[in-house]
Amino acid sequence: MATRPAFDEILGLHGDQPPRPDLAALGRWLDVIDTAELRRRQQAAETTFRQLGITFAVYGDNDASERIIPFDIVPRVFLADEWARLSAGLVQRVEAINAFLDDIYGERRILKEGVLPEDLILANPQFRPEIAGMRPPHGIWAHICGIDLVRTGPDDFFVLEDNARTPSGVSYMLENREAMLRLCPELFREYRVEAVDSYPDRLLQTMQSVAPRGVSAPTCVVLTPGHFNSAYYEHSFLADSMGIELVEAADLVVDDDVVWMLTVAGRVRVDVIYRRVDDDFLDPLVFRADSMLGVPGLIAAYAAGNVAIINAPGNGIADDKAIYSYMPEIVRFYSGAEARLPNVETWRCREPDALAYTLDRLDQLVVKLVDGSGGYGMLVGPTASKAEIAKFRAALEAEPHRYIAQPTLALSTVPTMAEQGLAPRHVDFRPFVLTGSTGVQVVPGGLTRVALREGSLVVNSSQGGGTKDSFVLMADGMTQSQTMGGMSQSQQQRA
Repeated sequence: MATRPAFDEILGLHGDQPPRPDLAALGRWLDVIDTAELRRRQQAAETTFRQLGITFAVYGDNDASERIIPFDIVPRVFLADEWARLSAGLVQRVEAINAFLDDIYGERRILKEGVLPEDLILANPQFRPEIAGMRPPHGIWAHICGIDLVRTGPDDFFVLEDNARTPSGVSYMLENREAMLRLCPELFREYRVEAVDSYPDRLLQTMQSVAPRGVSAPTCVVLTPGHFNSAYYEHSFLADSMGIELVEAADLVVDDDVVWMLTVAGRVRVDVIYRRVDDDFLDPLVFRADSMLGVPGLIAAYAAGNVAIINAPGNGIADDKAIYSYMPEIVRFYSGAEARLPNVETWRCREPDALAYTLDRLDQLVVKLVDGSGGYGMLVGPTASKAEIAKFRAALEAEPHRYIAQPTLALSTVPTMAEQGLAPRHVDFRPFVLTGSTGVQVVPGGLTRVALREGSLVVNSSQGGGTKDSFVLMADGMTQSQTMGGMSQSQQQRA
């Protein structure tokens, strides 16, 4: 359970007062609209998602291997000034992540100057020595980042973790907006909302901008492990939205350090690959020799500068939660300034004092695997049973270097449809940040994940969480004009 009352993003600090002034129209909408009507609209959205095949796989779940992520009809709203502050912090952080990756696979100044302990990098399974000395085209490593944020108060945002490998969820951001435009158009008449449907165009432009030098009309593809992957829908969705090919390993071949796509019309040279295949399986000649998902020779083509890989191989080290704990120092080292977006307080269990502190307070803390994701390998102490705590204690004592610990935060809440009607539920947020040769851009929206179970702080879809649309208001906020906020021109025509 949270250690103090949660901040409700619509109703304020105590959740029992009038809506925050800038969100009064949303509060009135919730007061006026019938709960049954809200539920009907939500069910209509989920029916559409199911028909479109917007599913994810739950590995190891015997009940259902494919599910839709539950959608909640009440949006989460960011005011323009809030978004401006977040965007500045996100740009700073992603620039630091790129500088960090470029450094540790190159000169390693940050290690030589003692900012980070060497073994944290060089002995880390996510560090890829095979990549050391290579440089991606234009020197950009993390082209697509998902930086997970949590909120605990009106002005209190924290980074929960960094995702620089293959951050997923952007298809839900786009489909959630389509559902809201169709089912709740009245909200877009009350508020001018930044559009998100330009994301595929932005992504394609980012990919094209980092093509190997000298390529004027790059051929771009999305590389998927196949339809058994949990995020396959997203792979297919993005390729289709960008108008580029979705390929598997069997569709690509490397000849003389050049990547070719096999088509019915013959071979086509490939310049940029948005890979959704993990490093381990990317190239059987370099990483796992038994991989059937990768392309033999791909890393040689990459090292020769003949293909750009998005995101670059070796990025997983930036996702490591022990590295995350040093991000304030990393940002300071590369930018010369303090981090605009603070971390959640973190104890590195590899350090004896931090381990002792954590073991003494297991029933109060959240403990995570440094390389974990999806809500797996995590202990939420206040809601865990004695048996779960005992099991985690043994694992922690056996391999303390594999864990970090954090306080149990009072994550902010947003009204959410529950069985009994609207009720507060905890949320987090994943904005998407694109980095190309022309700079860094923050997409004006993102994926809000919501813990649907009362009191739960775990928002991951694999753990029963759902999603909401995320409104970013334009600078002039509310309007009484006929502008259809959040719509592109083509969407306005359809409306």
